[in-house]
Amino acid sequence: MGGEKKPQSLGVWPTVKPFVNGGASGMLATCVIQPIDMIKVRIQLGQGSAGEVTKNMLKNEGFGALYKGLSAGLLRQATYTTARLGTFKILTSKAVEANDGKPLPLYQKALCGLTAGAIGASVGSPADLALIRMQADATLPAAQRRNYSNAFNALYRIVADEGVLALWKGAGPTVVRAMALNMGMLASYDQSVEFFKDSLGCGEGATVLGASSVSGFFELTLKSGGPFKFYTGFPVYCVRIAPHVMMTWIFLNQIQKAGEISRVVVSCRDESAAMSQAIKIMAFGCGVAVLINRTDE
Repeated sequence: MGGEKKPQSLGVWPTVKPFVNGGASGMLATCVIQPIDMIKVRIQLGQGSAGEVTKNMLKNEGFGALYKGLSAGLLRQATYTTARLGTFKILTSKAVEANDGKPLPLYQKALCGLTAGAIGASVGSPADLALIRMQADATLPAAQRRNYSNAFNALYRIVADEGVLALWKGAGPTVVRAMALNMGMLASYDQSVEFFKDSLGCGEGATVLGASSVSGFFELTLKSGGPFKFYTGFPVYCVRIAPHVMMTWIFLNQIQKAGEISRVVVSCRDESAAMSQAIKIMAFGCGVAVLINRTDE
């Protein structure tokens, strides 16, 4: 009808949305799992068992030590997870269109995961470096500690002292590893969703929980070198990796279901405002983490 108004296009938002949702879900999962991640790092640095590490950290450094490096962890999710989950969603959507709307075979999902992992690791490598250095800093002799105040301070000082390229130290092996991890994690999740929903007839909750559990197992197995490779820190590694993957998928599902982020952007009147809201959403978690880290100085 001539009098009907066509809905205005949201411009780039449909493309940006998977990235924002993916990053937000990863950041929420990190806020929950950060203490376990911190304990895992200390165990791998040879400071004792999980119980000993936790006891010594609380006694000598206080409760805030469990969240040391949170800003870097959130920044990593805002870069790495944003890039990999967003890229995977875009790639699989394009592949489904090319496949006339039919479900993708497993090998195509694996290729999409492989590509998403490479892109995510390349983007997230600087934040990963900052996270590792911040978590390991307290284990160094006092004279050698860098005492980064937050992730952004760490990135600034790395660039100032070592040059911009230092942000990608060890990026090569990291990218290769991320390609393998995401090939297993992302493809297994998508394939499991189809299996639980279509083959078993499970409801939404059971499907998400089951698929995220399978995805977490695949990432844990690939990341640890095998389910029976009990090297230092493996038990805590199990507690940290699988739940983080599961929570990331569960948070992502809830974000998509509720559509909270989408409604914020839909309420905007133009594309520039939509982009501004998306940036604010992703920056919020990092900003809060910076304040948390500053209070612990």
